[in-house]
This record gives sequence, C-alpha cells and structure tokens, in this order.
Amino acid sequence: MYIRKNLRWSVVWRLTRRSLLIFLIYNTLVCLFYGPLNVHVLDIPWQPVALLGTAVAFYIGFKSNGSYDRFWEGRQLWGSIVNTSRVWAIRTFDFVQAVPDGVGPDPRYLTELHRRLLYRQIAWVNALRLHLRRQTAALWDTEVAPFLPPNEAAQAKNLSNPPTHLLRRQSVELRELHKRGLLTEFRQVALSQTIQDLLNAQGGCERIKNTPFPRQFAYFSFVFVWVFAAILPLGLVEEFDSRLALGQYHVWLMVPFSVLVSWVFNVIEVVGHTSENPFENDIYDVPMTSICRSIEIDLRELLEETQLPPRIEPVNDVLY
Repeated sequence: MYIRKNLRWSVVWRLTRRSLLIFLIYNTLVCLFYGPLNVHVLDIPWQPVALLGTAVAFYIGFKSNGSYDRFWEGRQLWGSIVNTSRVWAIRTFDFVQAVPDGVGPDPRYLTELHRRLLYRQIAWVNALRLHLRRQTAALWDTEVAPFLPPNEAAQAKNLSNPPTHLLRRQSVELRELHKRGLLTEFRQVALSQTIQDLLNAQGGCERIKNTPFPRQFAYFSFVFVWVFAAILPLGLVEEFDSRLALGQYHVWLMVPFSVLVSWVFNVIEVVGHTSENPFENDIYDVPMTSICRSIEIDLRELLEETQLPPRIEPVNDVLY
C-alpha cells in the first residue's frame, strides 16, 4: 500500500509513460498532416467527440468505483482478522483454565498450551497471506513453520488450503481440551464461534482473490478510453485551427491539450485497473505483511514475550 500523501512523479511516470508517449506521437502526427501537409480530411465535428467523452467518463468512473470497493472490502476483511485474532487471544487466556475445583494441570502446561493456541493463530494469518499471494511454497518455512510443531507444519504445507487446515487443528484441540475438563461447553462454543469468524473472513478474501473483476467492464473500459483518445485530436484540430487567431502555428496548440485530456482519461482507467486485485503484493494492495506482523506482536506481547520482531517499515513509500 502506497502511504505517501502525494504520489511521486516517478511512480506516475512509470504507470503512464508508455501511453503518454503514444498520445504525444499520435497527436503530433495528426497535427502534422492537418497543418503543414494540409490534409483536412482528417478533421471531424467536435460535438460527437464531446458526447463520446462524456459517456467514457461515466463508464470509467463506474469501473474505478467498483475496483475501489474490492480494495476496501479486502482491507475491511483484514481489519476484522486483526480484531478477531485479539478476541481469540483474550478468550484463550480467560477460557482455557484449570477445572473449577482447582485441580488441574501444572501452570507451566497451561502457559505452553496458551502459547501453542496463539502461535497457531499467528501461523494462520501468515498462511492466509501467503495463500492469497500464491507464495506458500516459497515462504512457508520462514513465515509459517516457526509458529507450528514440526510435524504439523510439514503436513499443512503440502495441502491445497493450509489456512483452513490450521483452523481445523484449532477446533480439534478445543474438542480435546473440553474432553479433559480444561474447557467448559459454553466456552468451547464461544471459541468455536471465533474460529467461524476467522473462516468467514478467509472466505471473503478468497472470494475477492478467486473472482476477478468482471472482464467485460475492465476490457471495454480500456477500449473506450483508447477509442476516445484516437478521435479526440481529430475533433480538436479543426477547433484550434478555426477559432484561435494566434498565427500560422496556433494549430500546434492542439497537441498539448489533446495529450493532456487523453492522459487524464487514461490515468482514471489505470487507477481502476490497479485497484482490481488487492492481494497481488503490488504497491497499491492491502498491506498484509504489515498487518500480520502487527498481529504477531500483539499476541506475543499478550504472552509476555520480550524478544519481539520489529514492525514492518515502508520501503520507498510502500507498506507491504
């Protein structure tokens, strides 16, 4: 996620330089043919061009709104994962305790049990991040495995959906704790509800990831912008030639104005395109790495650990 208040021009240039150069070359050629070469057959009335521009503006605005909704829903889902992870930690400490009569396991065992349940939650958020970014095979051993028992980490890594398996392991452990008297039925249900909330958030993320933005909207938005950019100079060139009494070279003023208008429309289309998929590890995506690290720090602090990893810092104004 890009966090700087204003985009650096280097970023804007990288996103739009190819289209900007195409617009500049094309508009210059139109002006060259119309002016020095006197090929006036190229000009067309301005009114249909303006009408088309209005329609394209509405269309790409609709696409940009839809793309932003996908990004914002993804961010909301990860916000709910942060809150639910904290709820899981608090309920683990409060609910998983010795039996009421005071006869129960050694306190050191309870501490290790709490640690295992919270570490598996940390493993889950990291596994979900890698699963959404399709990085499980590359980063599992460093990002997820350290928070799991070795046999559990090895087993989950080779599954098609490791996050679901980890939540299943949490549920199995809750059932075992209930059988041993460390968890009452009511508390088991409450913790199971927390797992359900995590599964709902995971399902929402997978829905966004696995359902691409409707290609008919994305494709025709691109086509309409470039069609408009192609006919815009044909409508402007005669306007600049006939209505501006600035001398024999005034027709060339069409080039910067036409390029500017085409560039604006193209930028709006590009902004919508870059927001379509919020889980691609791009500079405009949901900063899942930073969110996972924040969850890890929160849960490990609740375990009263002191050797904590640093928070993720932005790199070149981008928080991953």
